[in-house]
Amino acid sequence: MRALTSFGTDESVRRAVTAYSRMLLRLAMTRLPSSADAEDVVQEVFLKLLTARPQFRDAEHEKAWLIRATLHRACDMARSAERRNLPLEAAEAVPGGELPEPSPVLSAVRALPAKYSAVIHLYYYEGYSIKEISQLLRLPVPTVGTRLSRGRERLRELLKEDVE
Repeated sequence: MRALTSFGTDESVRRAVTAYSRMLLRLAMTRLPSSADAEDVVQEVFLKLLTARPQFRDAEHEKAWLIRATLHRACDMARSAERRNLPLEAAEAVPGGELPEPSPVLSAVRALPAKYSAVIHLYYYEGYSIKEISQLLRLPVPTVGTRLSRGRERLRELLKEDVE
C-alpha cells in the first residue's frame, strides 16, 4: 500500500504553484473567454487545495486532482449567469489597451463542448497520452480516444467554416 502524503506545508504549496500554475491557467483558458476568469479559477483551485488539505498518494495523484478541479471550476464559471451578465460599470479596463486576438485554433478549441476541449487540450497542448488522460480524468481509455477523435472532427469542421 502506498503512503499518503498530506498537503499543506509552505514548501508543498510553493512547489505546487511553481509546478502547475501555468499548465492549469492554460487549461482554464480553453474553457473561459477571458484570462482574468482563468486566473480566478486557478486561484480558487489552489485555495481549495489549501483549505481542503487532501491527501495524495504521489505527485501524479496531486496533479490529477488539480487538473480535474480546474476543469470542473472552469466549466462551472463558464455556465455562470453572473459572468455572462456582468454590468459594464463592473468590467475592468484592460491595462495597455486591447487584448491580443486569440488564434483561430484556440478559439475553435474553446468553442468545443467541454468534454472534447479538455481532452484535446491535454493531448495536444500538455502532451499527455490517451492513457494518461484516462487516468487524470478518471475515464475509460476508449472514451478518451472517442472524445479525442470526435473533438478533432468538430475542430476540423469549425476551422473549415472559418476559412469559408
